[in-house]
Amino acid sequence: MKTIRIGSGAGYSGDRIEPAVELAERGNISYLGFECLAERTIALAQAERLRDPEAGFDPLLVARMEAVLRPCAANGVRIITNMGAANPTGAAKATAEVARRLGLPGLRIAAVTGDDVLAEVQGGDYPLLERPGTVASLGDSTRSANAYMGLAPIVDALRGGADVVITGRVGDPALFMAPLVHEFGWAMDDWDRLGKGAVVGHLLECAGQVTGGYFADPGYKDVTDLARLGFPIAEVSEDGSAIITKVEGSGGRIRVATCKEQLLYELLDPTAYLQPDVIADFSSVRFAEVAPDRVAVSGGGGRPRPDTLKVSVGYLDSYIGEGQISYVGPGAVARGRLALDIVAERLQLTGVRTSELRLELIGVDAVYKGSGVARAEPGEIRIRVVGRTENMAEAIRIGNEVETLYTNGPAGGGGAFKQARQVVAVVSTLVPQDMVRPAVSYEVS
Repeated sequence: MKTIRIGSGAGYSGDRIEPAVELAERGNISYLGFECLAERTIALAQAERLRDPEAGFDPLLVARMEAVLRPCAANGVRIITNMGAANPTGAAKATAEVARRLGLPGLRIAAVTGDDVLAEVQGGDYPLLERPGTVASLGDSTRSANAYMGLAPIVDALRGGADVVITGRVGDPALFMAPLVHEFGWAMDDWDRLGKGAVVGHLLECAGQVTGGYFADPGYKDVTDLARLGFPIAEVSEDGSAIITKVEGSGGRIRVATCKEQLLYELLDPTAYLQPDVIADFSSVRFAEVAPDRVAVSGGGGRPRPDTLKVSVGYLDSYIGEGQISYVGPGAVARGRLALDIVAERLQLTGVRTSELRLELIGVDAVYKGSGVARAEPGEIRIRVVGRTENMAEAIRIGNEVETLYTNGPAGGGGAFKQARQVVAVVSTLVPQDMVRPAVSYEVS
């Protein structure tokens, strides 16, 4: 039975680059996927593109391409990534320029566009999923709206001879499902196989999480050599079954438990994992360790795709002001609590208006609240004050008050930090599938 080896080169925008190079050089793979686009990431990318029309793609795109294009070209590895973010066309141009600098002429780079539906939904009566209201209720604060597209335009790009495919917002598993549809000729209504493909894509999309990253818990779940964590490879067969593995000798560990944890990651209903191309059913998935760092994946299925696509809508929400400072030694907790009391009173005295305010001792009550958990008093703590405001000026004043504790607060404060920033928030809505019209364009190095 024909098999395809697909590697996962990144699980988020700032992920390590070396594991992807290892996959390109030594993974014996045919495809290398980079999943780098979180929901908030694309809203920030859209804001960046508003400032600079040539920007808006992943800030590490050039560095990643400089690292992997040569070994991928040498070994016949095709790259698929959503690092296009808000500007896939600009990302394709930048990648072509990298290829030219590296002396790699003739590389065909595809840009997949069409996910940007801001013009279609802005001001519309599309209900928001996480809160009351509609997209129209966000008013002029709306900055972006990107639909989760499916795998079809990626397959079109592969059929068009693309060596590199760069998308904006697509379903995360689609980056890894598209090569399977392309190579095996799966029909776009073969729901069972598409569901199995979604299983594979979901296992790969977070890269190092399935090879032991985000899994390790010393003494309970030990993982070796995490500093050299290898990223995963899926050996996928035409029937949709797969082996999850990694480059021999790389760090980390693949076992049934790591695969189970990743399968359940961000999963609400195992029987209905909604993707643009299929409603996947993970309830029948089975794992079996067949050799060290080799886990067989079987089962899974699917039902017809949803009639709608999820859209992430980015909007300007508020401002956040923050300040931190540390206290060390005997009485550190008491001094920290006094510092928080001082800042709280100062914010009230000076009229700083916040819609939400947190005052916490990191290491004592930043996560655990109240006195229900007995803990020995730590020898060092760090206070954190953070508040939500309606404007930048008020946000700045929060951090300033924490900084003044250097000379106006309890003894021994050090390492003060402050910042103020505008908040780009994200909500979701749904649009009909036929509203989104993908397109593919090409750059050649």
